[in-house]
Amino acid sequence: MADFDVDLFVIGAGSGGVRAARIAAGYGAKAVVAEEFRVGGTCVIRGCVPKKLMVYASRFADDFADAAGFGWIVAKPSFDWSKLVAAKEQEISRLSAIYRANLSKAGVTILDSRAEVLDPHTVRIVADGRTMRARFILVATGGAPVLEPDVPGREHAITSNEVFDLAELPERMVIVGGGYIAVEFASIFARLGTHVTLAVRSDNVLRGFDEDMRVGVRDALRHAGVDFKFGMLPIRIEKKAKGFDVCLTKGELIDADQVMIATGRRPHTFGLGLEKAGVALDRVGAVKVDEFSKTNVNSIYAVGDVTNRVALTPVAIREGHAFADTVFGGKPTAVSHANIPTAVFTTPELGTVGLTEAEARESYDCVDIYEACFRPLKATLSGRQDKTMMKIVVDGLTDRVLGVHVLGDDAGEMAQLLGIAVNLGAKKADFDATMAVHPTSAEELVTMRTRTARHLRETIGEEGPGAAVGDS
Repeated sequence: MADFDVDLFVIGAGSGGVRAARIAAGYGAKAVVAEEFRVGGTCVIRGCVPKKLMVYASRFADDFADAAGFGWIVAKPSFDWSKLVAAKEQEISRLSAIYRANLSKAGVTILDSRAEVLDPHTVRIVADGRTMRARFILVATGGAPVLEPDVPGREHAITSNEVFDLAELPERMVIVGGGYIAVEFASIFARLGTHVTLAVRSDNVLRGFDEDMRVGVRDALRHAGVDFKFGMLPIRIEKKAKGFDVCLTKGELIDADQVMIATGRRPHTFGLGLEKAGVALDRVGAVKVDEFSKTNVNSIYAVGDVTNRVALTPVAIREGHAFADTVFGGKPTAVSHANIPTAVFTTPELGTVGLTEAEARESYDCVDIYEACFRPLKATLSGRQDKTMMKIVVDGLTDRVLGVHVLGDDAGEMAQLLGIAVNLGAKKADFDATMAVHPTSAEELVTMRTRTARHLRETIGEEGPGAAVGDS
């Protein structure tokens, strides 16, 4: 290390960067991590974790209402937004401290500063201006919300960064976007009592997900009170004495206390100095990497959302670990981005793994579809009209399961386990040969026997789980 101060300099202490630094240190590398905000990254500080806590909070409204059907007499509940925000902050601070402690235990040095790349081996720590020479540099700076469309008054809007710390719960809120962040927050705020208007450029939400699931999420949000404005975007946001006027493309004027723009995220590479080091970026600013997360500069690697491959926390963690194994562990490891299970935490939530029906039909000559749509057991006494939807996409020639999609309670939990089966190349016959757990919603996944005729979709499984086990 005569010419280097450290073996590894990581820019960004999010999930991917932290994992990479810890594993590299475990291999004996001298590692440093620089973070300009808070250790833990988007997921822990202003992403997955606080969002899921708010999802839980929003679902209590339904739980209180449902309790009466099960014999409980519950006084009219009230909700205190400030208590939720304070509790959320306490939890993410605890998690951030754990991340810091784990880095320290691993022998990783933490620098609370922004860092910039000067050349293939040199990094400048902005807080004090000093430079460090590193054998390898890892860029793990994640992504940042995009404030689009660029319209007059855009500066008055908030993003998913600010939404967790609002001073008070808005009575009326306009959310712009149709992706998973937009629909999740629409679901959260609608259930907390906010009147939510969702402005979506296209004619449906969740582009890229299975079409039937998209329709199911849209209908569930509408049932929760979300007011959709499809084919519309803001053209002007005007600040008033109290709140805002949001003018949409078709001339409609919406009165709102808050306007949230959730139209996407971009890799956070601006101002990092990567171009000075010769690192290639794509048209949206993502760092271009190979299957081992190496850039076109041999000493510089990148993992996580900053590469714009698959913007999910577990993917960043896996990529960070694989990087350390490859560079410091002598075990070249490429991460597969196929069949990644994921969830959209609306209520009900969407869990999915593998190909959608449309994707399968584009790539396979024969595709079989198995579907179920039923009222879950809990809803029979609560009186709730929610439905659970399930779809299994199968290669009709080999019987291999190509994708599974679930919309309903605990769908995210199901998707994690379904991901194992799909990754192992399970066949529909393997699902059929698995004994059902009764009574559960998940049992429908192993009791669907009849290929779906498209015109019968609405009636399949209508009687619910266990009604006709083995015959559905």
